[in-house]
Amino acid sequence: MKRREDLFAYLKAIGVSHTTLEHPAVFTVGEGAEIKAALPGSQTKNLFLKDAKDSLWLISALGETTINLKRLHPVIGSARLSFGSPILMQETLGVTPGSVTALGLINDTGGRVRFVLDAALALADPVNFHPLTNTATTALSQAGFRTFLASLGITPLVVDFASMTVKD
Repeated sequence: MKRREDLFAYLKAIGVSHTTLEHPAVFTVGEGAEIKAALPGSQTKNLFLKDAKDSLWLISALGETTINLKRLHPVIGSARLSFGSPILMQETLGVTPGSVTALGLINDTGGRVRFVLDAALALADPVNFHPLTNTATTALSQAGFRTFLASLGITPLVVDFASMTVKD
């Protein structure tokens, strides 16, 4: 599993600049208002999910986005969704609860996790994610984030959570 230092080396190797702010651990979107105030760009919420057919899903959205899991599964083409276990999270993304991040996709070398991106977050610039640990936040430009995803062979499924529709 890649760790934070490995992630930063990878971003450098693919030409993605970033800035990172160290801070006390935060475990939920609602925590750390003073930290968020010091960061430019959009804060994110990230959900690691498993569906009833054992497919894995990672959702990254703007921090204030409401995600209705009961209505989401037909939109994304999954079976009914529930939260994935901490063990499965560690095995696939290399993170623990409270540290879920789209940057964890660097550890999904088996391509087990399907990535869903909030349409509003897809327009935000810069975007902020935990760098595999919840004691820091890393800001990337939207272009840099897309370069990261493309380098991993990931094309996100973009969903407008307000209308519950898939975007092209």
